[in-house]
Amino acid sequence: MTDPAATAAAPVPEPAAATPTEPAPPLPEPVATIAAGYTFDEPALELGVVVHDGEPVPTAGVRIPLSMLNRHGLVAGATGTGKTKTLQLMAEQLSAAGVPVFAADIKGDLSGIASPGRPSDKLTARTRALGQDWRPRGCPTEFFALGGQGLGVPLRATMTSFGPVLLAKVLGLNAVQESSLGLVFHHADAAGLPLLDLADLRAVLTHLTSDEGKAELKGVGGLSAATVGVILRSLVTFAAQGADAFFGEPEFDTADLLRVTGDGQGVVSLLELPNLQDRPALFSTFLMWLLADLFHDLPEVGDVDKPKLVFFFDEAHLLFDGASKAFLDAIAQTVRLVRSKGVGIFFVTQTPEDVPDDVLAQLGSRVQHQLRAHTPNDAKALKQTVATFPRSGYDLAETLQELGIGEAVVTVMDPDGTPTPVAWTRMLAPQSLMAPTPADVLAPGIAASSLMGRYGAAVDRDSAREMLARRLEAGAAAAADERRAAEAAAAQRAQEERSAREDRADRPQTRDTSRTRSGAPRRPAPRAERSVVEKVVESSVFKQFARTAGREIVRSLFGTARRR
Repeated sequence: MTDPAATAAAPVPEPAAATPTEPAPPLPEPVATIAAGYTFDEPALELGVVVHDGEPVPTAGVRIPLSMLNRHGLVAGATGTGKTKTLQLMAEQLSAAGVPVFAADIKGDLSGIASPGRPSDKLTARTRALGQDWRPRGCPTEFFALGGQGLGVPLRATMTSFGPVLLAKVLGLNAVQESSLGLVFHHADAAGLPLLDLADLRAVLTHLTSDEGKAELKGVGGLSAATVGVILRSLVTFAAQGADAFFGEPEFDTADLLRVTGDGQGVVSLLELPNLQDRPALFSTFLMWLLADLFHDLPEVGDVDKPKLVFFFDEAHLLFDGASKAFLDAIAQTVRLVRSKGVGIFFVTQTPEDVPDDVLAQLGSRVQHQLRAHTPNDAKALKQTVATFPRSGYDLAETLQELGIGEAVVTVMDPDGTPTPVAWTRMLAPQSLMAPTPADVLAPGIAASSLMGRYGAAVDRDSAREMLARRLEAGAAAAADERRAAEAAAAQRAQEERSAREDRADRPQTRDTSRTRSGAPRRPAPRAERSVVEKVVESSVFKQFARTAGREIVRSLFGTARRR
């Protein structure tokens, strides 16, 4: 600090004659060519400055036009090279420009965007070398958590809005299984069975393969028990990854991601995803539902001066790891079509190799931080990364390994849709806190959020599971009533038969003794004594007399008596 007394005693120098401002020294030829490629007449995000001979050139800025952000992009680099800080830098500038931002924060590094940065000697030296007018500032930030599992406003979706096609892709079902799942959703809708969560879907699947429910789909071929078994097992695995918490009500309205504050700043929506590295299906499920819902609801806008929303997906390799081909196709189609809705997407990952070719081909801007080639696989990834850049004056295979922390090789799309020159860039420093904001600082703001009042408490209204349970109980009760009625009727009949038997036993019996029950003549019962006449008729003397008398009578009648 200068001593005021010494200053007063010193002679006052004559004011120097006014001289015209000296022009900045001319840029070296390669730097001038690069800087010209990033000189735009429209609003742009400031990414950094060109590095020449190892030193930053403050007058050679590297920018990305605001109007080109819906052409999507990639931020890549090895762990610890500064790609998350690049995301933070871009997000806070978008917010200042009035563009809402969504970012998925798996590691918790981005929560500092809500708080002003902290100056330090190291930060001051860096910003001065870059010619950056650094001022600490935070961004208006809304924190979200899937199903309320974490610090933030809970995000949920109903199974019905999620739909069978997207669910089948997430579960990796084949065409037949996907078709069967679509039939289940259609039947549930037609039968008035709301599918709100995984339990509802499991209940409907189980019902349609039960003895009571098989007939309901008989007219359209029914469901294979084997197919339903595959779907149910996939749902069990999916639920184990935390999906049960995501599906339910109240359902999140994606229009709440498009908010702007009263002073014109875009709200940063930050989805906290701690401990989800081992549950990529949940992450990818939410991502695809969110994009599909936005695409469905947003109108076509074509080319715009600035995007309506920009997505940043940190750790994007989790989105693609283990994904089925059908799921990857769905991502590629969504990325391609959502641009016309005014939505930009930036994938943040380690190497371009983490992103499928069909998606990578649609990414107009590249910010590639340092890559390492310590293993054969690293060397292969390095070679493939170099192949994704346009021609340049750099030996990119060497440059990408020489980049320092906070430096990147950049190329973007200019307002005419042409790739800008590849630039070795030293990135500007974020003005927000480059560390996580403490949870005790975030908690009061999250609790006071207007969205917490809308989405905070889970709602478990009547849905397919409860309806089918009641139907089952009613069926069981009806069956029990029928059984009791049948038992009562049988008991009544038995009682009537007993009464009839007792009645017959009490009345005198008059029976026809001439015949047996089968209709045959009844033989007379033997008597104890026979009359004298019966004894004479049955004697042998009487029988011989009768035969002789008989013959004589016949001979006399027919004239056949023998002459004597």
